[in-house]
Amino acid sequence: MNKIKFLFAIHNHQPVGNFGHVFEEVFQICYRPYFDVLKKFPEIKTAVHFSGPLLEWLKEHQPDYLKMVKDLAAQGHLEILSGGFYEPLLATLPEADAIGQIEMMNEFIEDEFGCTPRGLWLAERIWTPELPKVIAAAGIRYTVVDDTHFNYSGLEEREMQGYYITERLGNPLFVFPISKALRYAIPFKMPEETLSLLRQAKNEFGFSGVTYADDGEKFGSWPETHQWVYTERWLEKFFTALKDNQDWIETVTFSEYIDQHRPTGRVYLPMASYEEMMEWSLPTKAAWKFKSLKEELQSKGIAEDRYKLFLRGGQWDNFLSKYEESNNLHKKMLYVSNKVKQLSPEDQRASGALRELYRGQCNCAQWHGLFGGLYLNYLRHALYNHLIAAENIVDEKLGHEFSADTLDFNMDGREEILVRNKTMSALLSPAYGGALAEVDYRPACFNLSNVLGRREEVYHKTIQAAGDAGEQGGGSPQSIHDRVKFKEDNLQDHLFFDRWKRLSFLDHFLGPETTLKKFKQCDFEEQGDFVDQVFAVEKTKKAQSGKYEICKVKRTGSVMQGGVSHPVTVEKEFTFSRTDAEIRVQYCIVNESKDSLELWWGGEFNFTLLAGDAEDRYYFCPGHTIKHPRLTSEGALNDVETFGMRDDWHKFQLTLAFSSRMALWRFPVETISQSEDGFERTYQGSCLLAHRGFKLSAGQSAEHSIVLKVAGVAG
Repeated sequence: MNKIKFLFAIHNHQPVGNFGHVFEEVFQICYRPYFDVLKKFPEIKTAVHFSGPLLEWLKEHQPDYLKMVKDLAAQGHLEILSGGFYEPLLATLPEADAIGQIEMMNEFIEDEFGCTPRGLWLAERIWTPELPKVIAAAGIRYTVVDDTHFNYSGLEEREMQGYYITERLGNPLFVFPISKALRYAIPFKMPEETLSLLRQAKNEFGFSGVTYADDGEKFGSWPETHQWVYTERWLEKFFTALKDNQDWIETVTFSEYIDQHRPTGRVYLPMASYEEMMEWSLPTKAAWKFKSLKEELQSKGIAEDRYKLFLRGGQWDNFLSKYEESNNLHKKMLYVSNKVKQLSPEDQRASGALRELYRGQCNCAQWHGLFGGLYLNYLRHALYNHLIAAENIVDEKLGHEFSADTLDFNMDGREEILVRNKTMSALLSPAYGGALAEVDYRPACFNLSNVLGRREEVYHKTIQAAGDAGEQGGGSPQSIHDRVKFKEDNLQDHLFFDRWKRLSFLDHFLGPETTLKKFKQCDFEEQGDFVDQVFAVEKTKKAQSGKYEICKVKRTGSVMQGGVSHPVTVEKEFTFSRTDAEIRVQYCIVNESKDSLELWWGGEFNFTLLAGDAEDRYYFCPGHTIKHPRLTSEGALNDVETFGMRDDWHKFQLTLAFSSRMALWRFPVETISQSEDGFERTYQGSCLLAHRGFKLSAGQSAEHSIVLKVAGVAG
């Protein structure tokens, strides 16, 4: 009797920047108990992938666990998959980095487990047609991707068995299609239902081999799964069912299947990922249309699978346009990658710059779907932290102390000005409000501008409509794709969407009815047209003393009052220190109209110290008492000369010093996003608005200056 070959793989991963206690908790409730059960079934052959951040943690904290994995591999019961070491999206990296990440993982597997990997786990299954060439160059023969990829190539469910061969410019690669039906069944449905799917694949479709591969965290750390998988013994029952049905099911490793079977056929896969990712990557308006189309088909009784070839979402790269912050991270990575390549290959490794770069390429903080991802400020911070550390190493090795460059840093077709010294990196965006887009405090490897904006997501309508979802029912746990849960009440009351990017030195001209509450909710009258508009670069030069770099930007725009548009010029002269983390901005605001104007100017700043509720991150204002100084507080102060944010954990502080006394508003920038645990509110940063009113007669100007400074503090 011919048996169906069942290829079973799990992918275990923790992102760069996740907390140590999370690694420990998930290890105890998921990674360890999984193998405790698997060891009881020597008849079962499986495959596993561990990402590099997790492997490094296991090597330091659980070396016996790695030895157990090595023993299972040596016995032929377990195949270990390679991948990009720090779980990057290979398709988004420079080719040399993609190959280097895979080779780093290959070396780790050979050193720790004593085997040479033949297969690769493709992070988030992000596929592009160029990948076979890259993956083959790293010595890998096969990978696994979703059946979705094959659907988009025109294949039907009945054709998705075994593995296919693809190639790029003569570089071959084997690809196994992952069954979506199995992904959704395991471990959420009873083992008998999974066996029914395998029986259908064998008897109805005539398959010789079928693949399941998905996150290992489904087996214990996803919500409610530990109870189901271990306490109620789902995993043991599942492996028992496979054991008891060995007369028609055989578990094999991917390498064994390749050695025993020829490819099912040749295929060329388009740019794709798993079905959910394709939908998440769509811009919000397009995502709503896509959702409505699927609902319309369902209401008409039309099976979605019938038109799966044509029901495509977006592609992962859409995240780079959907979220400016994702693009900023990606372009920072490309910039740092080019800097690291200024070192010799030997120095890249020996100095640690290459490893810091690779850590900064972890994918998790670069996109958002079901998990927090991009919305988790500490994950974004971790990537910036490692990228800045790599920069620091390169500059130290090459003796670079100061630079001021004009370049299209974020690849938007408009030039930015990047000024860097040993303590600060500052990115000025003349084309967007003449604003400061990024400021890094290099001694702490800290991006102070890492503030995520508040934008509309498809699921926000669920929050607005549903309120608290209540208790879940009993029985088997729901897939996290189907859960609706709120981590606090009345989240809908905190839903606000930004009209502009969260940058600094943005210039507002406020309507007279503006209040702190209205400004926070982005529900106020903006009389000027300066915030997101183009400022011309008037000049860039070195100050005569040689200690400063000066860049002047200028815009003649308009201020609308009483239905009349009045021309107004805003000029900002940025003076950058060549040694310290200090920027002085000299303002000159000129009334170019024939009428006198009553102006209410406000300068907006957005900074983050990450932990909004921590006691060691707080506001301070000399000469004033702030009753609630934590960064999640909001409030208003008058007659402010200096205002600051202090981080006693990282031991630095940021101050704004004003030449003219200002009124100052502050509030936390908080997003409402979904995660595996439910909808949640997250502190992203702090918005500060320094503002003052003044009257200008025709042709008159007003001047003031603001000094931004970041400096270390005693611990």
